[in-house]
Amino acid sequence: MSFFKRSFENPVLIPESDLPWELEGAFNGSALREKGKTRLFYRAQSLPLLHEDGPWLSLSSIGQAESADGIHFKRHRPFIEPELPWERYGCEDPRITKCDGKYYLFYTALSEFPFRAEGISVGLAITRDFKRLEKHHITPFNAKAMTLFPERIKGKLWALLSVNTDRPPSTIALASFDTEEELWDMKRWEKWYGELDKHGLNLNRSNDDHVEIGTQPLKTKAGWLLFYSYIQKYHSPNPVFTVEAILLDLENPKKIIARTDVPLLVPEEEYERYGKVKDIVFPTGAVLRGDTIFLYYGAADTTTCLATGSLKALLKEMKRTKKERPMMKRYRSNPILTPVPEHAWEAKAVFNPAAIEVDGTVRILYRAMGEDDTSVIGYAESRNGLRISKRLPDPIYVPRAPFEQKQSPGNSGCEDPRLTRFGDTYFMLYTAVDAASPPRVALTTLSAEDFEAGRFERFSPPIIISPPNIDDKDACLFPEKIGGKYVMLHRIQPAIDINFLDDLHFDGQAKFLTHQPFIFPRRGMWDSRKIGINTVPLKTSKGWLVLYHGVSEYDGHYRVGAFLLDLEHPEKVLGRSRHPIFSPETEYERVGVVPNVVFPCGLTVRKNKLIVYYGGADRVIGVASIHLPSLLKSLLADGI
Repeated sequence: MSFFKRSFENPVLIPESDLPWELEGAFNGSALREKGKTRLFYRAQSLPLLHEDGPWLSLSSIGQAESADGIHFKRHRPFIEPELPWERYGCEDPRITKCDGKYYLFYTALSEFPFRAEGISVGLAITRDFKRLEKHHITPFNAKAMTLFPERIKGKLWALLSVNTDRPPSTIALASFDTEEELWDMKRWEKWYGELDKHGLNLNRSNDDHVEIGTQPLKTKAGWLLFYSYIQKYHSPNPVFTVEAILLDLENPKKIIARTDVPLLVPEEEYERYGKVKDIVFPTGAVLRGDTIFLYYGAADTTTCLATGSLKALLKEMKRTKKERPMMKRYRSNPILTPVPEHAWEAKAVFNPAAIEVDGTVRILYRAMGEDDTSVIGYAESRNGLRISKRLPDPIYVPRAPFEQKQSPGNSGCEDPRLTRFGDTYFMLYTAVDAASPPRVALTTLSAEDFEAGRFERFSPPIIISPPNIDDKDACLFPEKIGGKYVMLHRIQPAIDINFLDDLHFDGQAKFLTHQPFIFPRRGMWDSRKIGINTVPLKTSKGWLVLYHGVSEYDGHYRVGAFLLDLEHPEKVLGRSRHPIFSPETEYERVGVVPNVVFPCGLTVRKNKLIVYYGGADRVIGVASIHLPSLLKSLLADGI
């Protein structure tokens, strides 16, 4: 579920063309709502001007605007302008809080040009009436994005600030004060900075990530809610700006009660992807109105935008532990199939198994690979769905057509089968690879009578069904027609495609699957790089259930999630895993031919449990299970 919905009015604040002091930007707005009015204080970026000290630069100042509904803002006007030596090259990114009857507006002060860490610090403006301002220089070290809690906690003023933002690693830290005057006591700050490790909140998941404060804290019954900027792979050429949240204890804000573990927002819309600085969403203001959170954020360092969400739903998700989410559980005797050194065709790896249950026995068709890196398909059975009761010594399916025979060194053959029974016929779709061309989808069939009798030599000659020179794989056929059409899923990178077909009479020459993407990778999440289906759709009372794999830009690991499709309109996604339901954790999943991979191709259902058969690290086969009703309930709750 996306907890925040962008306003249809976005951007809610844009630079006004007749105001040169904000001509290049009106962004990173911080909001304060009282007496039926929302005041928005924002960073205004001027057109390039000749500064009195010599350089031409686009100067930052703090503007303000007003709105009755928190969406339609008017009366843009300057509020804070660079005046004093410690802010003479700009005032940026305000955070406004009312406390003890006064308004405290912290901002980033720029004292040097060209800009460098030593000249970037925190400034403060205090007012009672938004007319007369009292300014103070706050930090004698590199810091930004300071914000005050809106009330005293156990008699003290508390503040959050982002420290060392321009000499990473950055830290979000806490400071407390007995009096207002201590806010600008430089000696006190120097001592505090010397003990920074005592004050920081440990939010970074990786040393390559970056955090900065976003909004002022919101008081809720559950704790202090703070939205902040979490930037994945900050030092890479393509960092991913995301919005996350933490919940701090009401009486001890140093204590983190809960936090999000996936992004609440990432750059997706055009106004977030393109602007003065592309691909940025940066949270800077929040207002709570009943159960609705109004989250204001800067988009592409150009405009201010709004997203709204339910406080109750967000807090419920933040407090939900990993143990409370439906997760696949491994069979304790995994792996159930391993390479056989005596069989040259499966001496290197056995993995990515299709599975289907026939008369109480699970038939497993698995990908096997020898030292020559040729993939074939082997066969095994399990009477109880867990332990192997039969395994054939020879492959049941080998490369026969030129499009799956080795044309150059490298992986080739028949990979990753998916098996569907449709009427009295079994359809097997698999990835055909010749090592010289991009992988393609192949189709072969076998009568139910022959399949169940083990007459695998009668598989029909394979037909290539995906277009030439296109990397296409991870294909499957729905087990019944929908709306009078056959339905197939496949994957042309990086998305999952759906095709509705009048018939299955492919000729391998002119009729091919088409590119109709409908499920895409999600930036900043566990499935951000690429996705593909894992299992044949399972019909349930709630919809068509499909397991799929996602590869993360963050670490490159293959994880498993699920999505639910409408029974009559499978192009409509009803729900999709917000978190993976299965990740590589054991040694046999983390170490192998390809490390850190869990990759199912088949499942069965027994007593309300999905029994899932998967490849581990492209070398062995394991089995895992998950409670089906719990998974369906979770998918419907997550939404899309």
